[in-house]
This record gives sequence, structure tokens and C-alpha cells, in this order.
Amino acid sequence: MIKNRLTWFPACSLKVRAVPLLIASQMAMISTAMISTTTPALAMEGGKQPLTIERMNASPALAGTSPRGLKLSPDGQRVTYLAGRKDNQSFYDLWQMDVKSGESSLLLNADKLATNELSDEEKARRERQRIYGEGIMEYFWADDSQALLIPASGNLYYFSLVDNSVTQLPIGEGFATDARLSPKGHFVSFVRDQNLYVLDLATKKLQAMTTDGGGAIKNAMAEFVAQEEMDRMTGYWWAPDESAIAFTRIDESAVEQVTRNEIYADGIKLTEQRYPAAGKNNVDIALGVVTLKDKAINWVSLREENSKDKSKDIYLPRVDWLPDSKHLSFQWQSRDQHQLDLQLVALDALTKPKTLVKERSDAWVNLNNDLHFLKQQSAFIWASERDGFNHLYLFDLKGKLKTQLTQGEWAVDELEYIDETAGWVYFTGRKDTPIEKQLYRVPLAGGKVERVSKQAGMHNPVFADNQSVYLDYFNSLSQPPQISLHGDKGQQLAWVEQNAVKQGHPLYDYAGLWQIPEFGELKAEDGQVLQTRLFKPVPFDASKKYPVVVRVYGGPHAQLVTNSWSEQDYFTQYLVQQGYVVFQLDNRGSAHRGTRFEQVIYRHLGEAEVNDQKVGVDYLRSLPFVDADNVAIYGHSYGGYMALMSLFKAPDYFKAAISGAPVTDWRLYDTHYTERYLGHPEGNEKGYEASSVFPYVKNYQSGLLMYHGMADDNVLFENSTRVYKALQDEGKLFQMIDYPGSKHSMRGEKVRNHLYRSLADFLDRQLKSAK
Repeated sequence: MIKNRLTWFPACSLKVRAVPLLIASQMAMISTAMISTTTPALAMEGGKQPLTIERMNASPALAGTSPRGLKLSPDGQRVTYLAGRKDNQSFYDLWQMDVKSGESSLLLNADKLATNELSDEEKARRERQRIYGEGIMEYFWADDSQALLIPASGNLYYFSLVDNSVTQLPIGEGFATDARLSPKGHFVSFVRDQNLYVLDLATKKLQAMTTDGGGAIKNAMAEFVAQEEMDRMTGYWWAPDESAIAFTRIDESAVEQVTRNEIYADGIKLTEQRYPAAGKNNVDIALGVVTLKDKAINWVSLREENSKDKSKDIYLPRVDWLPDSKHLSFQWQSRDQHQLDLQLVALDALTKPKTLVKERSDAWVNLNNDLHFLKQQSAFIWASERDGFNHLYLFDLKGKLKTQLTQGEWAVDELEYIDETAGWVYFTGRKDTPIEKQLYRVPLAGGKVERVSKQAGMHNPVFADNQSVYLDYFNSLSQPPQISLHGDKGQQLAWVEQNAVKQGHPLYDYAGLWQIPEFGELKAEDGQVLQTRLFKPVPFDASKKYPVVVRVYGGPHAQLVTNSWSEQDYFTQYLVQQGYVVFQLDNRGSAHRGTRFEQVIYRHLGEAEVNDQKVGVDYLRSLPFVDADNVAIYGHSYGGYMALMSLFKAPDYFKAAISGAPVTDWRLYDTHYTERYLGHPEGNEKGYEASSVFPYVKNYQSGLLMYHGMADDNVLFENSTRVYKALQDEGKLFQMIDYPGSKHSMRGEKVRNHLYRSLADFLDRQLKSAK
């Protein structure tokens, strides 16, 4: 999924030929707040030390203490989290906070665990999970709150809170991945050598639940597109009573095997990868259930007996047990993603699934993680975009709709928690504004939606298992991530990490120059509203004209224009301190605005998106402090694609562009993502051709910088080398920077320092050199 890889990368733009004023009708579309020529708003009080590129990426992190892996112990007595060290923000230890006293302390030093080299499989899995760092990266609570399971470097550790002992579990030879505790904490499960294993914690007996894994056969493992595009990182699921495990068996035999070159500074690593490119074969997938008692495996029929569609070329994006452990649900998705069916099977009738819910779309059906089966009644909650916006619905177990819990022209983000006893459903969404994520609740029986969270910004709650108490991971443009404990009505009970920007905080010396953007709205050619952010230079002089950097992502399932704290904005803050205006616009196709807004791009990418970015530049040209002859666009991943398309298709709008790790020909990208938006190549050849950058290369004039990680296994390096060759064949001059050993996300302090210094230098030469 390329959308989650948009990390901190700039986008420059091409030469502006003419500077026409906006016509009156367009002017009426612009929020008056955006036309302000006042001094930029400061985010915080503090010192006015200029931000440097080296400080952006150094330790301690500018955002201060920013814990990850937040959890409440099952008994609700402890908050646990992972925190980076002051001298190395990428090395994590396990910390705790006592809920009653509010005191925080180090729970487990990662130095007590072995630190071995990760397997290639685990490295790839972490890349898909966007997990970066060392030390303790994940952990799991035992049901009795007395112990934790901690996977580390392929080994598994059992940490007893009773005596603070750490025991390495006897899991045999090899590298364990996707490890977890069983629901009641009696077993540990994991995958090794493409088979599923279970360790009995009482007897220390290890059993292989599957034995045929190897080569093209993978048991209990998520296939590439499941990990990268479906947000499914696992291939097995425990029954709540621990009697059985559902698992996938994938056969990759039909998937094209390519030899991918990962280029490092000291050599080239040849990697054999089965990559399902658009239009090519996917894996053959099966769903089985293995019982712990006798290791017997039974297979699930994935379609009803009377179904006309018996195709095996399908996706299995979700599997969920019902609370009774006697029924299993799974979601069946057609390859064209126009159909999504929720199906139910009984363990004693695995060959007779019944369809509970059918979702249909002429474009595509988005996946979510919001299915929840109730324990106290025969019903479940399901999220659907059937009315144009993502909302929550209550169904009975026969698939009959009981009530629509939320509705309106706004979108639900996620179902967060259900308090069946008190009768409340908690969820995050955009009811008040699309640029903020708030926590709400609605009666389980249906009724008025209540807002629970208080502060303006982005709220990411983590609820306790058995009570309406939650951790709020909050951030905004003026507040780096902070964590607090709250009650059922949103009342704050305690701070876990206030992270106030005061003297001694890593950001304090720089906070006095930190800028708050001006939000505004424009209208697309079809009348839909486009959200914008504009950062003014500091210091700002309304009588001067400033060059502009348009920072873009532009792809589905992502959003830049929000009231949120982001590392991506560090380079933005650097640029405004260097005398640039930075502008952002979420074009049609981006997230949280409903299906009409998102599905404009169906079967033709890079058209509506570029048109909307041009609307943004037309607006910029109307501002008296903007140097309309010096506008650049920059982006990474889909944003890198957008930078190229904007530069090539609208050369009179942009003087320069920076394109990072771009998709350049969608035939090179994977099936699930690409075909969702463009369809199968055989049925949309013109759409694929029009959505590629190559028909527009001939329009390029000057001012392009491209960069790419040479070991990128997501957007393959070939995407960039093809553009290099096309531009060279055209005799066009451009610049490129390729990073040996770097993946798609361009990690590492030295890599980032070099990258950002290079981008800043490029922008200065392109937009300031004539002054």
C-alpha cells in the first residue's frame, strides 16, 4: 500500500509561463481566511533557534517523548508502552504507568533480550507493518495480567511480572515470526519455516500444527498483497476458547517469480520474489481450521453451494471468530473488488457457508476492520459506505439490518469499542470537520451521536478490554503527541505523557519559530470542496514575493490537510524558515470525504488529481505575496507520481518538481492496489496508458529531481530507471539521487540528512538562483 509510505518528502514544481488572475467565480470559492496577508501564527512559546536539517533527524526526537505500542493491561491496572531512548530515538524499551498512582517507570530494559539479525521474512514483514527500530518492538499481555510475551530477533521471551523474570521460551531452531499469546494465555503460537507451531506454556510441549509448508506453500502467513494492501498482517486466528485455530494456506506457484536487484553500497543482492503485478496471477488461497486436541485440519468452502461465482481468483481480506467459538466468519472479495461478502460457517458444517451481508460498488468496495460480533445478543456491527459515507450498521446473525447507528455526510474512521452492558458504541470519525479525528459514541440501540473527545486535533484511543476506560493518543499542529487516560464520558483521569513543550523539551529552543498554517477551501471543477493548508514564511513581509513549494501526496486512503502533528512537517517548518511558502491541497481521490469524492479517479489516475492541484496553483497566483514564476511541487510514493504527472502534464504551472520513489507505470505495481482503481489491464488498456507518466515525458522542459531507494521492494526501483531512460532518450536534462540499500521509506539518520540537504539545495537553485 503506497499510501502509508508518504514520509517527509518534498515536491517541487515547473515553470509558470503566465500569471492570469482568478476569474470572479473562482475567487468566490476561496475561503477569505486564505487571503490573509497577516503575520504567520506561532504554534508555541519558546526559543527562536532556526531549525536545521541535521536537528530534524537527530536524537532526542524533536517531538519529545512519543510512546508507541500503547496498551492497557487486561485488569486495567497498568498502562504499558514502548519509548525510544534519549540517545537513540529508534531503540525502544518497555515502560509502564501505574493507573492509581500515576507513576511511570521502566518495566523492561531491551538489553535483557538477545539482539540477533532479523530474518529476511521478518524484515519484509516489518516493512509492511511500518515498524522501524530496535529493541522491543511488540509485546502481548497474558489474560491474567501477570505476564507478557515479547518477540525479539526471532526468539520468544516470557516476562513474569510476579518476580520480574525473563525466560526465553523453548521454540526450537529457526526464526519465529507473527508470535502471540492464545486468548486465555495458555499457549504461544508462531510461524516458522512456513508452518504454524503452538507451544503449551504449562508443559513446554511444542507441536507443529501444519507440516506441508515450504517452497511455494505457506501456512498461516499473509500473502504480499494482504500485508501491503489489505491491512492483514497475519494468516491465523485463535478461537476464543483456544480449542482451534483458523489459518490460511497459500500456494504461490502461479505467481510470477521475478529476480529483483537490491543494490547496496558493497554489492548487489539478488532477491527472488513472487510479485503479483497488475493483471498477473495472485496466490491460490484456502482457509482451514485445525483443532488443538488432535491437530485435525478441515477446510472451509469459500462460497455457498448455490453461488454462481465459483472463481478461485479471489481475496480473503478478513477472518473473525464469533464469541461462541463454534462459528467462523470470513470476508470474500472478488478480484475486481466490486463485491465484498461477509460469510458465516459453523464448525460442524464448514462446507456450507451462509452470506450475511453483501456490499456492491460500480467502482470498488473499501475494506475496514470494523466488524464486531456482540457477546450479549445475536448481532454484529458492520461498517459500510453504501450511502456514500462510511457508517456503522447493526445486523442480526441472519444478516437482517436492525438499525443504522450513524449517518450523515461525514465519515466514520474506526469502530473503537463497544460497551454492551452500558449500551454504547464508541467510534472515531469526522462528524465536526474532515480535518480532525474525534472520538464519539452512539447508543447501541441507535440514537443521538455524542462527542466524547474535547480537544481540537487528532484522537487515537486505545480502550481497555473490559471497561469504558481509554488511553487517548492525541496530537495537533501545536501539540506533539501526548497520552492521557480517560473515563467513559471523556473525562481525563491522568496523564501518561503530557509532553508539554516547555524549557527542557527537545522542541522548546525551536518552538518560537514554529508556524501554524492557514486552512482554506477551494472548489474542484465538479463543485466539490477541496481542503487546503498554507504555511507562510517566517519572518513574513506582506510586501515581498516568496517562492512556493506545493507538497503533495494526492493518492487514495491518505490525507495531508489535517490539524495534526507530523514528522512530515519538519521539513515544511525548515522551508518556511528559509523563505518559502508551503502549500498543501487534498485533491479528489483522497480520504475521509466519501465515495463521490474518492471514486472520481476510478479507471484514470493522475487526471482529476492534477486538475485539482492546478486549482491550487491558480489560487496561489492570486496572492500578492506569492512569486508565481517560482512554484515547485514535491511528493513521495503516490506523491512522487503526482509530482511527475503535474510537471509533465502542466508545465506552465510548475517550474520544478521533486519526485521520490514514484510509481511511473501502474503495470509495475501490485494487483490489489492497482486493479482497485484502474481495473484489470485487459479491460482498461487506455486507462493504464493514460495513467502512466510516459505519454507525457515529451512535455518535460527542465527542473526535475528524482530519488529512489535502490532496495525498494514496494515501488520497485525499475519505476524510476524507466523514467531515467525515457528522459535520456529525449535528450532531456534532469537530476537523480539513488540510495544504495534504502527501502521505500528512506529510513536512517544519515540517509535523511543527505536527502533533505539535497532537496533544499535543489529548491534554492531552482527557485532562488535568479534573484
